[in-house]
Amino acid sequence: MTEKTVLNATHRALGARMVDFGGWDMPINYGSQIEEHHAVRRDAGMFDVSHMTVVDLHGARTREFLRHLLANNVDKLKAQGKALYSCMLNERGGVIDDLIVYFFDEGHFRLVVNAGTRAKDLAWIELQAKAFAVEVKERPEFAMIAVQGPNARAKVLGLVHDVDRTRIEKLGKFAAAAAQGPHGMPLFVARTGYTGEDGFEIILPAEHAVALWEALLAVGVTPAGLGARDTLRLEAGMNLYGQDMDESVSPWEANLGWTIALDEGRNFIGRTALEKQKAEGVKRVMVGLVLDEKGVLRHEQKVLTANGEGEILSGSFAPTLNKAVAFARSPAGEPGDVRVDIRGREVPVRIVKYPFVRDGKPQEGI
Repeated sequence: MTEKTVLNATHRALGARMVDFGGWDMPINYGSQIEEHHAVRRDAGMFDVSHMTVVDLHGARTREFLRHLLANNVDKLKAQGKALYSCMLNERGGVIDDLIVYFFDEGHFRLVVNAGTRAKDLAWIELQAKAFAVEVKERPEFAMIAVQGPNARAKVLGLVHDVDRTRIEKLGKFAAAAAQGPHGMPLFVARTGYTGEDGFEIILPAEHAVALWEALLAVGVTPAGLGARDTLRLEAGMNLYGQDMDESVSPWEANLGWTIALDEGRNFIGRTALEKQKAEGVKRVMVGLVLDEKGVLRHEQKVLTANGEGEILSGSFAPTLNKAVAFARSPAGEPGDVRVDIRGREVPVRIVKYPFVRDGKPQEGI
């Protein structure tokens, strides 16, 4: 049975085209996907991300537990509200999921994990938590709205209660705080996102989600669907779980080495496998591709290099660039001239360093 967020009827009233996404009935677009993409790059757009799973962790040994569970080190989280992006690995070093962890206090941390991996994530987290006597509590009563774009913060700040506005305005990136929204609704406002633009991701009780959505609509925030969210995150160089990485792929192979903290004395799950892979040399690498001629790069297309074959992971037309871009995984080493097999035709592509777009503008050389 397909699940629905609390905003489902609101999306339909706005004329959204709905699709099944990881078992959830979600809006792919409300009209022009490209216009929604540009609205986020140039002004402000909002996404219903209430399908994401919020998990609160409680217990005296919660930090110790997360030091064991995650490849990144939660000891970086010292101030209340600070957040950290990390991969959660299996013993082979493969990615079970990528997530964000928030620090409330030593006895309370919060995870936000992907919707499509909810069941396996919860089972894995609960299994590992037992040895640390940590309580794992899913929070299905929450909704989540992401507001992204160069004007997103200003539009949200205009809806925040006067006594909270300065504090929310001063939030650094990857930090969060509680605030009151319209009509006194309680908000958990995080300066995070999945578009490459500034903005907030807001967690709030589901019963207030429609009112917040309508308030954002009233101040000119454009509703955007999963289609635009996907092209935005691809331009911004952000991985999609299940497409760019999974349990057979390590962070080294997903270009997420920067999320691995091999700090002394911390034996996190998957560390031994990661250290072995690093010592032996990573056999597969993830690269960015740009197609300068007409055409579209798509998932599972064959990539041809001097070292052998690879494949397209995420690929799409990039509206900000007006050309196709992709992530690809290919054999390590000097690739030589790279081509992609598009319907039997070998088309030349360029390997580039991503993100493809930064601060709303194409990176130099792309």
